[in-house]
Parts: sequence; C-alpha cells; structure tokens
Amino acid sequence: MDYFELRNGELHAEDVPLAAIAAAVGTPVYVYSRATLTRHARVFREALAALPSVHIAFAVKSNPNLAVLRLLAKEGYGADVVSAGEMHRALAAGMPGADIVFSGVGKTPREMAEALDAGLGQFNLESEEEGVELAALAAARGQTAVATLRVNPDVDARTHAKISTGKAENKFGVAYDRAAEIYARLAALPGLAMRGLAVHIGSQITDLEPSRQAFTRMGALMRVLRGQGLTVTHMDLGGGLGVPYKASDVLPGPEDYGAMVAEVTQGWNATVMFEPGRVITGNSGVLITQVIRVKPGAINPFVVVDAAMNDLARPALYDAWHDFVAVRPSGERMIANIVGPICESSDTFAMGREIDAVKAGDLAVFRTAGAYGATMANTYNSRALVPEVMVDGDRWAVVANRIEPATILAAEHVPEWLD
Repeated sequence: MDYFELRNGELHAEDVPLAAIAAAVGTPVYVYSRATLTRHARVFREALAALPSVHIAFAVKSNPNLAVLRLLAKEGYGADVVSAGEMHRALAAGMPGADIVFSGVGKTPREMAEALDAGLGQFNLESEEEGVELAALAAARGQTAVATLRVNPDVDARTHAKISTGKAENKFGVAYDRAAEIYARLAALPGLAMRGLAVHIGSQITDLEPSRQAFTRMGALMRVLRGQGLTVTHMDLGGGLGVPYKASDVLPGPEDYGAMVAEVTQGWNATVMFEPGRVITGNSGVLITQVIRVKPGAINPFVVVDAAMNDLARPALYDAWHDFVAVRPSGERMIANIVGPICESSDTFAMGREIDAVKAGDLAVFRTAGAYGATMANTYNSRALVPEVMVDGDRWAVVANRIEPATILAAEHVPEWLD
C-alpha cells in the first residue's frame, strides 16, 4: 500500500497535488511519502514479531537520502552500509554506530579504520583476507572489531542476474564448504570477535523458496560451528524482499516472509538480523516528469519526457518496469514508446506500452521509484542531479536540492599549462 492516489482527477502524494510540487521545484523530481515509509517500516517490523530477538538495519544503498534515514532512525532502524560515505550518512541521520552493519566486498583499510573509530556494531566479512586485515587494524589500535562471516550458499535467488548475489559465481561471501574452517581461523585472531554468520542471496526476490533454502543451509552451518565450540550469537539473513512494480504483480509480503523465517529459525537461539531496503522504500516514491513532445515513430509514437536514464537508471540497466501514469489522466489510452533526452538508445523506459494518453506539457510519474532511483542518478550528458522532495500530510519540503550543471562545472579545473 502507498499514499499516492487520484483525487478529483489529479494524482496526489498524501494531501499534496503532485502538480503543485512540479510547479514549485521543476521536473524531473523525486517525491517520497512519509506516511508510506512509516507504514512500511512498521509492517516489516511487525512481521518479525514472532522472533525472540531481532535487529533491523535498513539497506542504505536503496535510498540514502538524509530525511529518509532520519525517519527510519525514529522508527528504531539501524543501517546496513557498504561504504564509509553511507556510514557517515547513517550517523548524521541519528542512527547509533552500534546499530550499523558494514557490508560490502571491497572495504578499504581507511574505511575500516573510520568504522572502528565510529564504533560500528558489526562488520560483515566477505573473505578471510578481509578479516585478517581488519583484525590487524583493530589490534594495532587496541580495539576489537565485532564481525560475522558472509557465506555464499550457492542458491539461485531467481531474480535478475545483475542483482543476484548468492550463487557460487557471484563475488560475494566465502564458499559454503570452506566457511567453517575460515570462521575458526578468524575467531582465533586477536582484535576480532566473531559472533555469527551473514547471507544475502539477491535483490527483488519474488519467491521465498530460495531464501528458505539459503537460511536452512545457514542454520546447518551454525550448528556445525557451535559443535566445534565456536561462538555464534547472531545470524544476519540480509534483505532482498521484492515489491510489486506492476499493478498486477502478486508477491509474498513481509508477513509471508516473517512466517517463513520464524519457521526456519525456530530453536536457533540467536539474534536474527535483517537488512531490508527496497521493501521499505520502493513504493514510497515516484519520479515526476514532464512530456517534452510526442514524436511519430515507425510503429508507435515516442513520448519524449524530461527524465532520463541518468535520473532513473533501472530500466536501462535491468530492463526494469516502472508503471507510467499521467498526473491528470483524461481517461484515454495510447500505445507508445517512453524515452528520455539522453543521446543513447538505452535511454528508454518502455517500448510499445499501453499508457495514459499524454501530450506535450503534460505531467506524468514513474511509480515505485523510491528505491534505487535518486541514489543511482548521475550527470551524464552534463545534466543536473535530480532533486528530492518529502511529503508529510498537506506539507512538503525539498530534502535534496537539484544540483545544476554550473555547480558541477565549478568543481572542475583547467591546469595553467593548458591555458
């Protein structure tokens, strides 16, 4: 459920007409609903109520906007980060260092040192080599780093290949059949306190069976480690639960996921950790765009909009679907190709799709754009970085400014020897 709906023939975010935001801020612009974010955060937590001990760390990579993070901090969420930059955002939003988990396959020594200084609660180690480096860093500073070992369970999440992370050929984690010996060696290192295992098999998961298989394998590995006298108090099950991108999509919800986890983890006697991202933010945001013109095509007309692949990269990267709807629909329909102004054929949002009929000057939105939207934006073709707005009832605020090309240009310099 979200709080974007038609009222008197016009699309609103909660109690605010989207056209009013577009008029004030310009397009393209991302708009987030506070009510949707709050609801999703609470529904996810409530779905895990049957578990005796839970820690939830929001996957910052899905939407690192400071206002979004502050809202989730107020809901008691920690953060799952994959860079020092994300860590500093989470801290700035009021998330305690102890509630932050540092994931990612390429943590640098500098980033690990910054995380130690910030008192981060957990490092998810992706390799034995990383663990050895972290242990040495911590010991040299007179500190102890708390860590889990991320394991690759060789389970296919049945999602898009580019967001699958749990198969043997993926770069993440250590091989399942080597995990026990690696864990034992890391647990013996001074400067390192190994407290558990971590797993994450992919994003936009629409079938719970692969997750069930992965979690079952992790439970078996946990019992092996404990049988060897090793400490396992925390089990990080990652995130990845999918969201409906089409109105017709029927997916397992947080309550289905929570029931499955409760069944698999029964008797684990461990704190179970989660790193939700898309399931919290995906349907909480839209990208407003304006139609520049409608251009005749060989088969279908091209609806050229002012949003582009630099603003919303998912369709170009993954052939991802985002529903496209008019802000003031007339009730008429058309079949069209929706494209942006970037000088790339990949700057295409949809081909041959039935949509609300639109014309030059009309406003429309790409729905389910609250996750992996603004965070993946860039300045290709020397375009501005897209702004972000948050709505709360009948009020709204810009929570990230549009960064104009002139501002970006001012950060570049021509050396004197080119004058």
